[in-house]
Amino acid sequence: MTHTPERRLSLDDKAQLFDYRQAANPIRSGLTEPIPYRSWSPELHAQGPSGVIPLDMSSDLGLSAPATSPGLAAHFVRINAGEGVKAAAVATSSLFFVLSGQGTCLCREAHNETEISWSEGDLFVLPAGGTPLLQADSTSVLYWVNDAPLLSYLGVEPTTPRFKPTLYSATWLQQELQALAQQPGSVNSNRISLLLANRDLPSTRTVTHVLWAMYGIVPAGVTQAPHRHQSVALDLIVDCQPGVYSLVGTELNGDGSIRNPQRIDWQSGGAFITPPGHWHSHVNESGAPAYLLPIQDAGLQTYLRSLDIRFA
Repeated sequence: MTHTPERRLSLDDKAQLFDYRQAANPIRSGLTEPIPYRSWSPELHAQGPSGVIPLDMSSDLGLSAPATSPGLAAHFVRINAGEGVKAAAVATSSLFFVLSGQGTCLCREAHNETEISWSEGDLFVLPAGGTPLLQADSTSVLYWVNDAPLLSYLGVEPTTPRFKPTLYSATWLQQELQALAQQPGSVNSNRISLLLANRDLPSTRTVTHVLWAMYGIVPAGVTQAPHRHQSVALDLIVDCQPGVYSLVGTELNGDGSIRNPQRIDWQSGGAFITPPGHWHSHVNESGAPAYLLPIQDAGLQTYLRSLDIRFA
């Protein structure tokens, strides 16, 4: 019997070379897709059956798996009263913020079982391991962000929890934020916000080793000075009245304002993206305070020493 030898793949078959000038910054259409502006209305979760509603930007980003940014996936989770939804993801970090309702999160992992009772305004984070079951006592909406796209890109699965399940109660968050807002000099601060941290992660001072979360207030009549950072911000509008918006752009004028800004109007219970490196300023012309929860992969960026926050 005669065997035809199979062609063996040469080790240099996949090798390429590019002129540095053509390849050093491949963030352009058709290569590494730029991150566009995008916002989502609260009408997405206002009614309908129980389920997970992904804020999926994968087609815009040239990705094969659901993602809201290259490293993170955001979702609304609607759960009708008396029902439950599983929040399954191959991720090291999951963050949940309760926009409305109350219920229980049950997560079984190996020989451990974690139960978290949650209500409106609470925030909790879960590490790798198990699939959380969210059960609603009353009709509920949660905002869920995880780092599954990052792990998908790396081609890995988590093996070790890096922090313990942690709850940040609405009462505590609101009390501390109001106390911060009333401190002398806060009205002149660039941001009046609390950074959520975890005692298991003392060096980054972030809510998980990958995720960063900031619970902030934009007082009535305030125009915040622009700032920027190299992480993508997935911004959740916790509460606002009409007349609150963000100005976003890539360059500043000589007076520190944003040149040719894009305006993103806020809606309570909605969400939007702030691309990396873009200057952004929040403006409140509504006559009532507004509340925002930006979530980023800045825990990872801080660890890499690459976050690069700058202020106008």
